[in-house]
Amino acid sequence: MLKNSKILVCDDDETLCYLLKEQLLEEGFIVDTVYDGSLAIEAIKKKNYDLLLLDLNMHEVSGEDVLKFVTDYNSSIQVVILTAQTDVRNAIDCIKLGAYDFITKPYNFDELLITINRALEHKDLIVKTTLLSEQVNKKLSTRIIGDSKELQRVINLANKSAVSDSNILIEGETGTGKELFAEYIHKRSARHDKPFVVINCASLPDQLIESELFGHEKGAFTDAKNTKQGLVEIAHGGTLFLDEIGELSLALQPKLLRFLENGEYRRIGGVTNLTSNVRVIGATNRNLLEEADNKNFRRDLLFRLNVITLTIPPLRDRKEDILVLANHFLEVKSPIKSPKKLSHDSEKVLLNYNFPGNIRELEHIIERAIIFAENDHIDPEDLNLPANASQTVIAQNISAVLEDDGTGLLSMEEIEKIHIAKVLNSLNWDRTRTALKLGISPKTLYTKIKKYQLKER
Repeated sequence: MLKNSKILVCDDDETLCYLLKEQLLEEGFIVDTVYDGSLAIEAIKKKNYDLLLLDLNMHEVSGEDVLKFVTDYNSSIQVVILTAQTDVRNAIDCIKLGAYDFITKPYNFDELLITINRALEHKDLIVKTTLLSEQVNKKLSTRIIGDSKELQRVINLANKSAVSDSNILIEGETGTGKELFAEYIHKRSARHDKPFVVINCASLPDQLIESELFGHEKGAFTDAKNTKQGLVEIAHGGTLFLDEIGELSLALQPKLLRFLENGEYRRIGGVTNLTSNVRVIGATNRNLLEEADNKNFRRDLLFRLNVITLTIPPLRDRKEDILVLANHFLEVKSPIKSPKKLSHDSEKVLLNYNFPGNIRELEHIIERAIIFAENDHIDPEDLNLPANASQTVIAQNISAVLEDDGTGLLSMEEIEKIHIAKVLNSLNWDRTRTALKLGISPKTLYTKIKKYQLKER
């Protein structure tokens, strides 16, 4: 029960209003009473009520007119109709207009109390959902990070795609941000105020995916204890994002194709054709044309899906975005009181790394480095990249050694010896950190120290 909820009772029976108010006050509610619809409207304009108990038959302004006013003025107010047995049909019509439920007179107070509490819980859920939706919208309004020409070209295509209602296929390697682009398109489409529903086609077995997509009827299979809506139904009017659509089995592909062609589907175990109006955006890290040639993906489904195709370039092909993204992740993930910054060497390491995991990998690298870094700057060893990631930087440092020495007549072993000694001394002979910075194992570093007879100064 939601204590201190504000309830307005509107009924032309003053005795009923009095008794109902006393009962509700005992339950901990805040209660006002009025005896006509016009007075109810005035009261609602002056105070923010959570629930309205509303009689249908009143002299000046009817309950139905009050309900229409509430629906337009403040739809979060839950309305429970109080009606005589003979007016049940009118009460049902009121539910279609937006009332939560109805109770027939003479009412059983315990039943009425259950209905009131359910209505208030429903209101609370609406408020929480609205807040969550606002948070999601705020998140989705954030621009896609990156200034490279390659990325800007894709963003431009996404903006053009958003104004259409065609199905879209987003191609790109894992971690390039395919779901973010799908959200971006949805947010800028005419469907932006409708649901954006996501399903990962690679995460569930066939029967569960079909059930998730199209729903099932009660008793359709062993665990189907209740009828379940499918995501195509939940997403009605909005966007359905099918991530990793290339993983969808050949058995399910015809059912998806049928839905894409005419919006029709059947729940598992159902015999009735249902319809839903959704825009479908698919995403894949595979080459679906090759998959179609290899008979792993239906060619007609591919052509139905990729009316518009967006290909997101991997991070290694848009180097200009690496530091922009890295600094963005530093800004949002660093502690507010002690923000971290990348050292110059760390920037060079990142710029020369291949990022097989793309933006997702970069995000995890930065998050990990923030934890490992002991100072307010992040050094290359804090990035904890694979061993070969530092080789280009080592080569650059070797070139710097040659420049400092003023000669190019050193052997490779002499250059290596000088470089290892320089890094060891800069890190106070911390062998673990030195190995990380050099991109070699501690065992290899130990062998080099012995080979070159290096000693701590």
